[in-house]
Amino acid sequence: MRNARLSGRTPPLEPWLPARALVLGLARSGRAAALALARRGVSVVAADRSADLDPGRLAAAGVELRLGSEEEALLDGVELVVKSPGVPAESPLAAAARLRAIPLWSEVELGFRLLPDGTRLIGVTGTNGKTTTTELLGAVLRAAGRSTEVAGNVGRALTEAAEEAKPGSWVVCELSSFQLEDVVTLACDVAVLLNLEPDHLDRHGTFDAYRSAKLRIFERAGASVVPQGLGLEGIEFSADDPLPAEPLIPGAHNRENAAAATAAARAAGVADEAIAEALQTFPGVPHRLELVREWRGVRWVNDSKATNTAAARRGIAAYADAPLRLILGGSLKGEDFRPLAGELPATVRSIHLIGAAADEFAAALGEAGRSYQRDAELATAVARAAAEAEPGDVVLLSPACASFDQFDDFEHRGHVFRRLVEELA
Repeated sequence: MRNARLSGRTPPLEPWLPARALVLGLARSGRAAALALARRGVSVVAADRSADLDPGRLAAAGVELRLGSEEEALLDGVELVVKSPGVPAESPLAAAARLRAIPLWSEVELGFRLLPDGTRLIGVTGTNGKTTTTELLGAVLRAAGRSTEVAGNVGRALTEAAEEAKPGSWVVCELSSFQLEDVVTLACDVAVLLNLEPDHLDRHGTFDAYRSAKLRIFERAGASVVPQGLGLEGIEFSADDPLPAEPLIPGAHNRENAAAATAAARAAGVADEAIAEALQTFPGVPHRLELVREWRGVRWVNDSKATNTAAARRGIAAYADAPLRLILGGSLKGEDFRPLAGELPATVRSIHLIGAAADEFAAALGEAGRSYQRDAELATAVARAAAEAEPGDVVLLSPACASFDQFDDFEHRGHVFRRLVEELA
């Protein structure tokens, strides 16, 4: 087990600051990276495939915007490329930067280098449960009286959190495989892997490539927290571990998340009393088994964060003792839906298919002998489920798919579901 002392870090800032940098992709993390560099006097050019993007504060900060452009000439004079997680590794400008031997970093690599002196970093990755575990760890550290920032794949970018973190504070960062692809010096004081299931195969190509990206979290890590049974070196945890207290949030998978958070918190020197306080009070996160409303005896649950079949299985299992009406579908990620279709419990009363994945889901459900409805749009699925649901039923949006066919992201999908449910009258 690697278990170096948790002594914080003192990053060298000035030596690595480039004179000119290119930021690829201007979603949340790309914007944060561009602004952070511009504030430090770096000449920043920012590119995004979308020509209609709202530049927001970037132009006012002096960032040179190139929207709708992927010309290789954007690399001229550039000493560093910072890539947003949504930009594939084989994108034209990323590939050209590698050919020119220009350093290529993920946004979290930049954020790590911007952390103040003495900051201690807990990184959390895995296929499912990252957001819940990250936020739970933040609650644990705050219960222990520690100055804490939470950042990463969902919520604030690490570069933004680095701007607000105090010297000597703690940062808990959710790390996706896309973010870990291009780290160079990122070193977690405590690195947590929750689980590994096939995911993002449309981007990584193979499970081995996806796994390799995830395991980069352990490079240069102090303490490593790993699932029991995977054969990885580190502090093991499992859903059956004795805990300081039982978690408030429901589901066997959330008990496993709580066990991982407990192991990580103990590795960070947190006492069990603070861990117990957080476990008993942490309410969960939006879009992950979020009870939106109970209306006419029917519970409506937003699990939009379930963007793969493994996450959907966990959501369905949490409500398997109730009559279920499922909303499934979205954009494809290269997964096989047949195992999920074959494992659906007998308590499922109706299945409503939406989005681009409807055809593949329909084929898998048909093969499993399960009936379904093609509702195409989320609004139609909500309306039909509302018309059919009876008191005691649970209507669960647990799509098992990404959201990019009809929504900006899973949060957008979850917000729309919440609005549709709240408007039921």
